[in-house]
Amino acid sequence: MAGKHIPQRTCIACRTVRAKRELIRIVRDAEGRVHADATGKQAGRGAYLCRARECWEQVLSAPRALTHALLLTAPIHAEDMVRLSVFAATLPPRENSMAGQSIKSQ
Repeated sequence: MAGKHIPQRTCIACRTVRAKRELIRIVRDAEGRVHADATGKQAGRGAYLCRARECWEQVLSAPRALTHALLLTAPIHAEDMVRLSVFAATLPPRENSMAGQSIKSQ
């Protein structure tokens, strides 16, 4: 008996594939405004980012990937960028998953 299908999405910053619920959706609404979608269910074109501050900072410092993923024809509104930056500041830094692991040579 197979388990329930878990939707997978890719973070547009680090390109890591994770379960959809582990990522935060950014949505472009009908008016072309961009904002974080905490529910993941708002109407509009969406893109996904990890819940790590570094991924958000990467995308917000060079928003080309976000603009491309959301199929925007104009730059993201300055107010939307500020709102996304404030949201990103509330996120925890990425956990160092390599800490404690030794790298074997040869």
